Amino acid sequence: MKQSNAGFTLGRRTLLPVVAAAAFAVAGLSGIVAAKADTVTLTAKLIPEQGAPPTGLGAVVATYDAATLTLSWHITYSGLTGPLVAAHFHGPATPGMDAPPVIPIPPPYLNPLDGSAKLTLDQVSQLLGGLYYVNLHTAAYPNGEIRGQVNVQP
Repeated sequence: MKQSNAGFTLGRRTLLPVVAAAAFAVAGLSGIVAAKADTVTLTAKLIPEQGAPPTGLGAVVATYDAATLTLSWHITYSGLTGPLVAAHFHGPATPGMDAPPVIPIPPPYLNPLDGSAKLTLDQVSQLLGGLYYVNLHTAAYPNGEIRGQVNVQP
């Protein structure tokens, strides 16, 4: 069985490699799209906790890698009353609610704070669901001087 299309004659033997090549091309493209989807960018704007002076500010840019279940972060801050004594991701909590630390940000507390941690599947679900916040603690404000809810970026 042969078909003619625009001057080309295609039989089953010549059509199969063309279909296979197209399928591999589509699979390759979808693999590239899936690889990009495996990395999620998250951000937070750190602002003063209630009762803390209005001078402290900061920003969090984080990346979650689904292939390795790893969260990596880059945190900058300024205007605090003193050096950091602790820093954490807290959760699960909706904005304005308090929760225990779930991912420690270990010292040294340099500016910027860069680090990473491997997450559990429950932590991934909570993180991507917007239920984590970053809290930076100083000696003057041991419960946290600046804080920001972590959100997935589109």
